[in-house]
Amino acid sequence: MAINLYCFESFIKFKYLKTINQMKHLLIILSIILFSTNTYSQNTQITSFSKSKKLLLKVYKDNPVTLYCSCTFKGKKPNLSSCGYIPKKDKKRANRIEWEHVVPAHAFGKSFSEWRTGHPNCVSKKGKKFKGRKCAQKINEEYRRMQADMFNLYPAIGEVNGRRSNYSMGIIEGEKREFGKCDVEIKSRKVEPREEIRGEIARTYMYMDSVYPGRGIISKKNWKLFESWHRSDPVDEWECERAKRIEKIQGNRNEIVLKKC
Repeated sequence: MAINLYCFESFIKFKYLKTINQMKHLLIILSIILFSTNTYSQNTQITSFSKSKKLLLKVYKDNPVTLYCSCTFKGKKPNLSSCGYIPKKDKKRANRIEWEHVVPAHAFGKSFSEWRTGHPNCVSKKGKKFKGRKCAQKINEEYRRMQADMFNLYPAIGEVNGRRSNYSMGIIEGEKREFGKCDVEIKSRKVEPREEIRGEIARTYMYMDSVYPGRGIISKKNWKLFESWHRSDPVDEWECERAKRIEKIQGNRNEIVLKKC
């Protein structure tokens, strides 16, 4: 069982405090512990990101809608007019669907030594050593399974996927839109998604943190944010159906979602 030490220490610290604010803080900590101390089964069947992307087209066959902008799509082609999307700079990438890692590969990849420092077998044909995503993908099977985990993959307009980069989730002041009517704000290495998907994003982070413990997927300061998003945006019918479909293909359950269905 993986224990979030920050939560445990906070629980001990606030256990005997009596004020209302302190008790509220304790309740938040306890709810976080419930999520962070459960270890569920991982993706053990799919190790290819490319394969996952092909399989996900079947999962979304009757609900082809992108995550951030709510654009409809067919195959690899988004219908930009369906969500009022206006390309900013990269029209080519704006006109294709990509599969977004809600928990960025960088967020968990940096926990692997192959990503950070490389590996003796990570050498190019020209004899040049390399590290990072390419090396982790080549050497480490657990990394490949995490990268291919379909519960963490969602359809997104390519330009938005690129603009999101590996930035963390957060709240951004104002409502500055970069892509027409698409309700997503990106500033200062932060991403603020529309309210309708915040719970889905929070539960994706919670799922990844619960099944792949010790990878630093959720920072201390983001636990409270995700708990808030989880409560304010409950699981809906499609989120349940999506989880059930992926379970049939991938073989493991997303307990964070399914226990709320």
